[in-house]
Amino acid sequence: MIDSGNTAWVLAAAALVLFMTPGLAFFYGGMVRSKNVLGMLMQNFFAMGLVSVLWALFTFSLAFGKGSGFIGGFGLAGLKGMGDVNLALPGYNGDFALSVPPLAFMAFQLMFAIITPALFTGATADRLKFSAYALFLGLWSILCYAPVAHWVFSPTGWLFKKGALDFAGGTVVHINAGIAALALIIVIGKRKGWPREAMPPHALPWTLIGAGILWFGWFGFNAGSAGAANGLAAQAFVNTHMAAAAAMLGWLVVERLKGGHATTLGAASGCVAGLVAITPCAGYVGGLAPIIIGFIAGGVCFLCIQLKFKFGYDDALDVVAVHLVGGIIGSLLLGFFADAAVNSLGADGLFFGGGASLLGKQLLAVGATLAWSFVISFILAKAIDATMGLRITADEEDQGLDLTQHAEQAYSGLA
Repeated sequence: MIDSGNTAWVLAAAALVLFMTPGLAFFYGGMVRSKNVLGMLMQNFFAMGLVSVLWALFTFSLAFGKGSGFIGGFGLAGLKGMGDVNLALPGYNGDFALSVPPLAFMAFQLMFAIITPALFTGATADRLKFSAYALFLGLWSILCYAPVAHWVFSPTGWLFKKGALDFAGGTVVHINAGIAALALIIVIGKRKGWPREAMPPHALPWTLIGAGILWFGWFGFNAGSAGAANGLAAQAFVNTHMAAAAAMLGWLVVERLKGGHATTLGAASGCVAGLVAITPCAGYVGGLAPIIIGFIAGGVCFLCIQLKFKFGYDDALDVVAVHLVGGIIGSLLLGFFADAAVNSLGADGLFFGGGASLLGKQLLAVGATLAWSFVISFILAKAIDATMGLRITADEEDQGLDLTQHAEQAYSGLA
């Protein structure tokens, strides 16, 4: 039965999640140099266009249509039949029956599909050719996002059937995008002058505004994933906020101990790390668990920034440390902190009498996502680099993305 209150909440949540993509653009845009601001904003905004059209054409069908445990089919391509409020999407029956129109569910899931590939633009900042990005974005949405979303989110997916839990996208969104970012930067190489030259953020106020928009939108991301305006949505809402707050503190404590200062960039990055880590857990944990998960994620994600210097990969805006590591932390800690009393469709983790069973399933989901997304992303990046080239030239890098890729300047006329 369609519930009007649930429908209103899911539509509002979808709008909140869409707003996260411009928020991400500001979050990243403030951290790049001024000559690359519009290039970063454009990569994020462009995702809202291309991914939306592909989603309507066939990627929604591949993610949630009738098919195998590995991938959906083309039965819902072109949004066929989606206007029928009585349409039952494959697997969404019994305990998983939707109480919102299929189109509302489609719209909500679309916003996840948009922001996921936008996440890896931070890793390739300052050097990714726009035409190459556009091609990679489209192919990745089809070959990486749709299959993993089917595995984990669709009740007919093989990881869903195995019992792996992911409330709002720890594997589907953050691990998926984070490992793709690593594959991309391995192929594209380092920025000119990195790590010898300092490349400080040009506008940290932009970054804090972007972080605030992300925090605000994440309530739709996580609480909206309850699919209803109910107690579970309230639990996910509170968990989301508490994890972000605790992660900010965790990040700043470790940053202060290690570097002697608590920075505004650290505060912004810390809250995002907590939001990432609580995403898979939001509807499956309660009590103090989100604070513990968030605090751990904040401290660990900060420390993992050092990995890029140790291993020599140029992750410009720390996508690997925040999204890949944060997604793994949240997905695995769920195996410890999950509480079936919070959500009867979930399971008990190790700390709630469930043994190691759930942790094993979480490890399987994390491993499968890492392997699939890295291999496909690496092959795509290599193929595009060999044909049209992934990165701009050295001279173009000196001029910046704004002028060379878009013939515009963010601060034209301002000395």
